[in-house]
Amino acid sequence: MASKITSSYFLFPPYLQSLLLLLLLVLPTCSFSQLYKNVTLGSSLTATQLNDHHHCWVSQSGDFAFGFLPLGTNTFLLAIWFDKIDDKTVLWSANRDNLAPKGSTFQFTSGGQLVLNDPGGNQIWTATASSSGNTNRSVSYAAMLDSGNFVLAATDSEILWQSFDVPTDTILPSQTLNIGGALVARYSETNYKSGRFQLLMQTDGNLVLSPNAFPFETTNIAYWESNTTGSGFQLLFNLTGSISVIAENNTILTTVVPNTLSPKNYYLRAILEHDAVFRLYVYPKATSNSTMPKAWTQVSDPVNICIMVSDGTGSGVCGFNSYCQLGDDRRPFCSCPQGYVLIDPNDEIKGCKPNFVAQSCNPFLETDDFEFVAMDETNWPQGSYASFSPVSGEWCRNECLNDCFCTLAAFRNGECFKKRYPLVFGRMDPEAAGITSYLKVRKLNSTAKLNDLIQNRRNKTTIIVSVLLGSSVFLNFILFLLTLFICYHFRKRKSDVVEEDPFILGVNLRIFSYEELNNATGGFIQHLGRGSFATVYKGIIDSDNNNNLVAIKKFDNVVPDGEQEFKAEVIAIARTNHKNLVRLLGFCNEGEHRMMVYEFMPNGSLADFLFGTSKPNWHSRIQIILETARGLCYLHEGCSTQTIHCDIKPQNILLDESFSARIADLGLAKLLKNDGARTTPMTMTMTNGESKGYVAPEWFRGLPITVKVDVYSFGVVLLETICCRRSLEEKEEDEKQKVLRDWGYECLKEMKVEMLVEKDEEAKMELKRVKKFVMIAIWCIQEEPSLRPSMKKVLQMMEGAIEVSFPPHPSSFISSIS
Repeated sequence: MASKITSSYFLFPPYLQSLLLLLLLVLPTCSFSQLYKNVTLGSSLTATQLNDHHHCWVSQSGDFAFGFLPLGTNTFLLAIWFDKIDDKTVLWSANRDNLAPKGSTFQFTSGGQLVLNDPGGNQIWTATASSSGNTNRSVSYAAMLDSGNFVLAATDSEILWQSFDVPTDTILPSQTLNIGGALVARYSETNYKSGRFQLLMQTDGNLVLSPNAFPFETTNIAYWESNTTGSGFQLLFNLTGSISVIAENNTILTTVVPNTLSPKNYYLRAILEHDAVFRLYVYPKATSNSTMPKAWTQVSDPVNICIMVSDGTGSGVCGFNSYCQLGDDRRPFCSCPQGYVLIDPNDEIKGCKPNFVAQSCNPFLETDDFEFVAMDETNWPQGSYASFSPVSGEWCRNECLNDCFCTLAAFRNGECFKKRYPLVFGRMDPEAAGITSYLKVRKLNSTAKLNDLIQNRRNKTTIIVSVLLGSSVFLNFILFLLTLFICYHFRKRKSDVVEEDPFILGVNLRIFSYEELNNATGGFIQHLGRGSFATVYKGIIDSDNNNNLVAIKKFDNVVPDGEQEFKAEVIAIARTNHKNLVRLLGFCNEGEHRMMVYEFMPNGSLADFLFGTSKPNWHSRIQIILETARGLCYLHEGCSTQTIHCDIKPQNILLDESFSARIADLGLAKLLKNDGARTTPMTMTMTNGESKGYVAPEWFRGLPITVKVDVYSFGVVLLETICCRRSLEEKEEDEKQKVLRDWGYECLKEMKVEMLVEKDEEAKMELKRVKKFVMIAIWCIQEEPSLRPSMKKVLQMMEGAIEVSFPPHPSSFISSIS
């Protein structure tokens, strides 16, 4: 609803309102415009490094300014700031999530619009009177008010738009937060982008502090609330400096932040900061006799935010695998535990990652290679997937050591809790007294075991050669000539192989010799897995004097189509480059030896993750399936040549050190022509049976094979990820639940999707999202290919960009025409 610039009198106590109204009636009408400096229609500002009053609009008192604030050398924030304070503290911004480059312009157009354009004329941000619901009045001028509010007003001073209605992370005296209004914290102390925490005046009248489902703005479980459900109307920062939740009749329901310092002598601001705390600050004005330092001083009570944020999804105050502590100033800071390092040294919110290779889930668990770091008064309270009591601390550690999914064992008073990766809501605090967390880390010398084995083989070879060469001068000479001849013949043969194999032309990959890869694997001794055409080994290659773990896929010579399979995989993978695809480092095509060298994925496959002894948490599963969708979308629409994977299944979705998804094994990939023509059917060879259940029906019907076969497979994997079970459970006692596809549709049709996640408390808290993902999965597994959405549309539906309609039964179309 429109208001007058002078209509904030209602913020005063009732007994002063009548007096104020009387004063306003006797004032001349022109005096309204004397309280601020008008900005005329057609005015503009330009983003330059000059930050003076010729490049911003200042309020009458000079306390506040509106304009471009430089962040670094070439980017600018269109903002309002305290102009008489040296550090120009920002209280509002328009383009926090899309910074303006140097040379951008801000215009107050002749039509009364606020428009921010980049140097190329592209619109970054805009605001109009109609965006506040005022469509019948014309904007006459703009003004930067002494309250810190920037407004668009009509000729009679009626406010048609104001920055106070669209706050960022800060509110000021006389400002309100209405029903549905929110403050969103910045990402970090120096990054103004929207962050992970929100102060929201809910539609039910309750004021809550809660984490966002970052990067979305939907809220998670609240970590603080005003308990004013049903009666709350506004959050009011009144002119006495206190912040309260009030009812519709202006009655104070609860005081959120009390304060005794007057805005007359102090600048006041209340801000939801990046560390999840809502704080009130004061700064003495130049006219004040205060003994306070000329700096922002917190006057709100400190809180232990490390303990407060402790439930729901997300990582907590700090990033994943890190823990929160309070400093001497009662402010939180984040740390990585021993054996972990920051994923991004410049961004602690991204959390920590292990600085070692994770424990293998192969039959040999490498238990001798790991030890525990004991952390007293430290706990990651969420993420427990198993608990035991009464047990001893030693038993607890051994249980974790023998479980490759166990990252940490927490022990307290005979109770043992096993926790999975990533660790969440970590805190080190006296309130966690009695808890000892045992973090599993690799021993310092264990990463060199494989390297030592390889080096021992090399040393043995060196000794044998040395003995032979030392036997006689004549023998040394003969061996020297023989060595020269062998090296010449080998290099010529290798060169011939490269020149005679035209398919590798233009492929920017490292070409390995068989000898290099034989040495890298110590003679192909450590299996990682086996497929239809190849066996994968673990190895170490020397790259720029760094020993890097790799996965080497060695194609079996006995497979007749192995040559074509190998070439298809090289071509397909070499032309792809995406963070959710396993990266190909190089290959060997030497005679009968054909091998691919990939980056090593330490956390196994999605199959291990989903169907292992412990159930992974809901948040991790959703992140993995989203990343898988992004990788597939890239293959279908982002590559220079459209690619069909043809074998999407949990075994081919690998997990890196941060448990991010990487699609692997493009061995069956088919490349479409640039005109998008469909390929003809090809024979599927499934010697190990793993692909059963993920294969689209058109493979067996003689129909053309398109990208929709991947969409079908992804739908099955999506269902499995949601429900954390296989698509076909032969041992399931309930006949209806054996086939996940049919059971999923029945649960959806009967509005009982909670049955699909019956034993998953985290998922049951997000049933709306579960239902949406199930509907997307059912659309993907439609037997008629034309009914399946593209992967781009699938990704848009998953991310909430487009709505998801209710799907038909997967086989309904086929049944209707048969």
